Amino acid sequence: MKKVLHFIDGNFVEASNGEFYDNFDPATGKVIAQVARGTNEDIDAAVEAASDAMDNEWGSMKINDRIALLYALADEIDSRFDEFLEAETLDTGKPYTIARHIDIPRGAANFKVFADTMKSVADEAYQMDTPDGGTAMNYSRRYPKGVIAVITPWNLPLLLMTWKVGPALACGNTVVVKPAENTPTTTALLGEVMNKVGIPKGVFNVVQGFGSEVGDRLTSHPKVDAVTFTGSTPTGKRIMQSASLDLKHLSLELGGKNPGIVFADCDMDKAIKETVRSVFANSGQVCLGTERVYVERPIFDEFVEKLKIAGKNIKLGVQHDESSDMGPLISKDHQEKVLSYYKMAKDLGANVVLGGGSPKMDGDLAEGYWIDPTIWTGLPEDSPIVKDEIFGPCCHIAPFDTEEEVIQLANDTQYGLAATVFSENLTKAHRVAGKIDAGIVWVNSWFLRDLRTPFGGMKKSGIGREGGHHSLEFYTELKNICIKM
Repeated sequence: MKKVLHFIDGNFVEASNGEFYDNFDPATGKVIAQVARGTNEDIDAAVEAASDAMDNEWGSMKINDRIALLYALADEIDSRFDEFLEAETLDTGKPYTIARHIDIPRGAANFKVFADTMKSVADEAYQMDTPDGGTAMNYSRRYPKGVIAVITPWNLPLLLMTWKVGPALACGNTVVVKPAENTPTTTALLGEVMNKVGIPKGVFNVVQGFGSEVGDRLTSHPKVDAVTFTGSTPTGKRIMQSASLDLKHLSLELGGKNPGIVFADCDMDKAIKETVRSVFANSGQVCLGTERVYVERPIFDEFVEKLKIAGKNIKLGVQHDESSDMGPLISKDHQEKVLSYYKMAKDLGANVVLGGGSPKMDGDLAEGYWIDPTIWTGLPEDSPIVKDEIFGPCCHIAPFDTEEEVIQLANDTQYGLAATVFSENLTKAHRVAGKIDAGIVWVNSWFLRDLRTPFGGMKKSGIGREGGHHSLEFYTELKNICIKM
């Protein structure tokens, strides 16, 4: 049986107590690996290694040397593309067709993007007059924060991990990564790449295991200087409480219940194509996905019917089947959660336009965590189906009559992560996008990402922004130096 270990101070090691837990293939429900079950002692060892690296070779390394290593990291990931692809899709169950074009390329690119950002962002300088008639010069310098705790989710494991590790290392920090317990492999595999390209020991550390067992120790550790987390809002609240003991800096990208707004003057084909992606891509396990769709009444019936047809054409299948559009959910627990909402929708009287259950799969796939692409209509806005983040391949569609009404509907949520707007009227699109409470609004598109732009949510969807120079604001301390001439 394959074993996935911690990566601490440049070495692969078992848990301090020798314990492992089972990792399952989402497509079959079968055990595919045993993973080191992290302890507080393992966290302590990883943080100490990261702290020592900050005090020694990594902390004193010149920026151009550091950036060259990050380029080498990206190139080595690309050279081992197929290995990363296999590991990522086996852990998550997602098709090659998705991971090949998004997860692995972006996982590598994040290192180069943030290396370039660190080189290109200018520091500030100001000249001022002094009370005695002289002058003074103020200039700013960026310094690494120190040891960064990186806690990552299971839906896009490599991409979202390097989205944080890339800028953290570019800015000169060291990291301790705690990947999600059911997607441990690519994070561990990155340890091999770190050693291969010559990243100093202790710069990149990985502790596997359960957040409930090691998360509090990591986020409250006195030698951890900042915490960055992507995941659910309840977990984000817990991390915030733990980190508050030492006033650690936080970057939290949390949940969402994202609206899609479709006006009657949209390009229908474009709206359907993008909404199919935003609802069903990655089996609906995307924090930026659409779970609430509001369609202007004159085109409501047409839109629902066309989205139903498109949803029916989605092919479920295993990762290596190149014709697969959608894989299983990540785990048995998550499948049961999503199915509980499917049942709730029926019990509440929803019109089940499509799906609403789990498909029967044959052979080895019979015990996998499969789920139907699902569409509902007919529920009130205060229904849990409309309010709660389900995180599955499903959406509720409701009609609207006026622009003012749909803006109110879109904003009637505790979340504020993302939204989509479909209209060929550019003035209207600008106006509506500006009034939606969300960190990112796509017009006539979805998941179109420029990595230089700010990324994060409003309300209970998170704290802070990352991306481009906004990442530098989080991963560095900015010092002003004033020199009197």
